[in-house]
Amino acid sequence: MEKIGLVTITYNSAHVLRGFLDSVLNQTFQNFVIYIIDNNSEDETFNILKEYSDDRIVIIKNTENVGVAKANNQGIKLALKDNCSQVLIINNDIEFEEKLFQKMLNIQKENRCSLVVPKMMYYDNPDHIWYAGSNFIKRKGYLPIHIGTKEKDLGQFDGVSLVEYAPTCCLMVKKEVFKDIGFMDEKYFVYFDDTDFLYRVLKNGKHKLFYFSDVKFFHKLGSLTKSVEKDKKKEYRGDFFIKQNTRNHVYFLKKIGGVFSYSFIVFLFFKNNIRIFTNPNFRTNFHTWKLINKSYFEGLFM
Repeated sequence: MEKIGLVTITYNSAHVLRGFLDSVLNQTFQNFVIYIIDNNSEDETFNILKEYSDDRIVIIKNTENVGVAKANNQGIKLALKDNCSQVLIINNDIEFEEKLFQKMLNIQKENRCSLVVPKMMYYDNPDHIWYAGSNFIKRKGYLPIHIGTKEKDLGQFDGVSLVEYAPTCCLMVKKEVFKDIGFMDEKYFVYFDDTDFLYRVLKNGKHKLFYFSDVKFFHKLGSLTKSVEKDKKKEYRGDFFIKQNTRNHVYFLKKIGGVFSYSFIVFLFFKNNIRIFTNPNFRTNFHTWKLINKSYFEGLFM
């Protein structure tokens, strides 16, 4: 029988944790272990976890925030050590139906694939799509662009299909994938860790990723990250997001290598500097300009 090892990272997750745990514990498929890797939360996360006395909940407390990639690796390695046949890398800012796990296992078996991802909707706008598949776009520097984002769900992306990329918001992975591909690259603190991993899966060619739509799954987008900051009622990209996203894209392209990737790295230098003045999501000031360029060169030397 299949055994699923869920890996989720908490970091001041008290405001979303109950909905997530209730969704997990109410599953029709019950042969699982939840590995909760805590990156030094300072809120009520642990008090909430004490409310759940299920012996399948395993808590690992880090004394510092080690980042997403490293924390995921901690959980993945524990799951493999405990003989889990499947690893479900999953956020805790989500809620979903009681048949999610069984449906993912069924899709995997029916399509003879190693990785499965569900359609994901906005929690605050539940009839609109956040993710309905994704592929790597070379002309955008190999960025994986979500299919259907912000579109109203009218069934236009219904079905089961082969895709190239999935966010580790909810990704089921056979244990054999880690033996063939390796683990998350821990140089990524956050952002691009899943991009890097799925690109390596794609290039390896041995394992396939399938998307399916027949599921109720809702993502509380941005509730656990510092991607946006507000200033005088206007939203801007936060410093944390700018730093991680800029440096990690450069590092990701370096790893891919080749003439196109290095040419795109040069292109990014000019693009990043220009968008301070052209993109309304960025503050037009010296601090932002300095942060972008510092992060860019950090990526070159990672």
